[in-house]
Amino acid sequence: MGADRDGGTRRRPRRAVAFAACGVVLLAGCASMPDSGDLSGVDSTPGQDTLVQVFAVPPPEDATPTQLVQGFLEALTSDDPNYEMASQYLTEDAAKAWRPKAGTTVLADGPDAFEVSKQRGPEETGETTFALSGTKVATVDEQQSYAPAEGGYEALLHLSRDPKTKQWRIDKLPQGVVMGQGDFERNYTAVNKYFFASNGATGSSRQPAAVADPVYVRERVDPMTQMVRSLLKGPTSLLRPVVRTAFPTGTALAKGVTTLMPDEQNKLTVPLNDKAARVGLNKCTEMAAQLLFTLRSLSPSIEEVALESGDRQLCSLTEGPEAAAARGVTEQAEHLYFIDEEHRLVRMAAQEGSRTPEGVPGALGEGQTQLRAAAVSRDEQMGAGVSRDGKQLFVGSLVSGGSLGEPVLRSAGKSEGDRLTTPSWDAQHNLWIADRNPDDPRLLLLENGAGKPLEVRTPGLDGRIESVRVAADGVRIALVVAKGDTSSLYIGRIEREAKPGEDRPIVSVMELRSATPGLEEVTTVSWAGDSRLVVVGREPNGVQTLRYVQADGSTPEGPAPAALTGVKAIAATENDQVPLVAYSEDGIVRLHSGGQWQKVVTDGTAPVYPG
Repeated sequence: MGADRDGGTRRRPRRAVAFAACGVVLLAGCASMPDSGDLSGVDSTPGQDTLVQVFAVPPPEDATPTQLVQGFLEALTSDDPNYEMASQYLTEDAAKAWRPKAGTTVLADGPDAFEVSKQRGPEETGETTFALSGTKVATVDEQQSYAPAEGGYEALLHLSRDPKTKQWRIDKLPQGVVMGQGDFERNYTAVNKYFFASNGATGSSRQPAAVADPVYVRERVDPMTQMVRSLLKGPTSLLRPVVRTAFPTGTALAKGVTTLMPDEQNKLTVPLNDKAARVGLNKCTEMAAQLLFTLRSLSPSIEEVALESGDRQLCSLTEGPEAAAARGVTEQAEHLYFIDEEHRLVRMAAQEGSRTPEGVPGALGEGQTQLRAAAVSRDEQMGAGVSRDGKQLFVGSLVSGGSLGEPVLRSAGKSEGDRLTTPSWDAQHNLWIADRNPDDPRLLLLENGAGKPLEVRTPGLDGRIESVRVAADGVRIALVVAKGDTSSLYIGRIEREAKPGEDRPIVSVMELRSATPGLEEVTTVSWAGDSRLVVVGREPNGVQTLRYVQADGSTPEGPAPAALTGVKAIAATENDQVPLVAYSEDGIVRLHSGGQWQKVVTDGTAPVYPG
């Protein structure tokens, strides 16, 4: 919201600003405000240094309605923890009823505000109304969950003048807060909180897989304590049906705990109430693991988490093998795989400098069946290949002498583009693939890569699946869905339901949500973090672009991948130390963090990492 625009001129916002540098805090004075007239555009504050902290100021005693509205809107974008200063712009009753933490509406340029009740002067009636409007970009709900949004925003602020003090105050307003995109990016940061898969999904350690649940917290309002409280409240509604928490119901911070800070050894002690006092060691270790994963996503310097209840330490957990086991992480990819010029599955070492491919052990690497796409299980023991014409899916072990056998799936699509997609393995050794046959489009699951394909339910899906990528946690799936001339990325959760009298479950992909509202044509996608994906797509009337997106549809902090033209496929892993790999007009190319794209091999297509 921030700066005010009048007649095309941008004025500095009416705020007190603190600059924290080298431990010194400096206070800046307040800029002047208009004392009458409409607010013809309370714009989002332009980009500011991340060290700038914004403090709200109280309303002047003689504030006009225009000044009061502008001051209130700017107070919403301040770093006031509980919006106490913003509440001073409200009547006593309105302040009691207002719930600023009910949610945040993000607008493209901040709200336009103009006075709508001018039939009689406000001084004459003692009341007036301002209309707020703008273009919605996103919302953050009470659970701190982000969702892209579109369309117009409209709301009313009603003001009244106290007959005794003659001061104007807001007496009616919408719940939550509203601000421009620039202020949102300055105020909020995305953080993952972690839970455990409850549908049987595991990592390579066979422990329950840890699932990232991204939320947005206010970056300069004690984010560490915010994240602990958010974790204790449980998962967001999107993941709640497929994850569990180790914390007993009712667990909260101990009474009187208002802030949490790590000590000099980067150890954080978290005092909990008596609901957690009697947990066993295994359960406590899971609790500590959830906290450690969550807090390290906010501050990587955290090395240990200790839990207390009353005067007793319950347990502690440090970053290391025990934490990795509790997380159920998949092993780091040893190889990069792709299809060579002879349409065989080949591989090379994933580390930097490797440029010499070799055929994979087993039939997929021997060229008995020509391939156009493949996938390798996360333990690199099994492979799946789609035939060159897209009609057949083969599955075989990656061991010397292994035979391929009959295809496990056939498509009846009439053209190559109407047949099988590239497959994807989840952490439970299940194989996912879509058949694009227009007469019978389906999302299919082969348990352990074999047997009769299980058709996956996709309620709410509007379009045809063009690409399938399952997350390492096994409970989220990314689908590129085409409809008409557009193709978009959607993220959904995987639900498994036991069917009475049946050995096989009912599997569904639920609550598909758009993750790329700004792209008109998504070409290829890969998971590139616990809740981050790398996407190749095109904006309306634009050119092809590479970008990172969060699973909730927001844009993560940090630079986008270096530009690359003619990208047809992209491959990444959840480990950001492993380079991005793409198939482009230059062949197979590789990008290390902070570097530029480098050619690996000229003759090669369809690169994939395990998964």
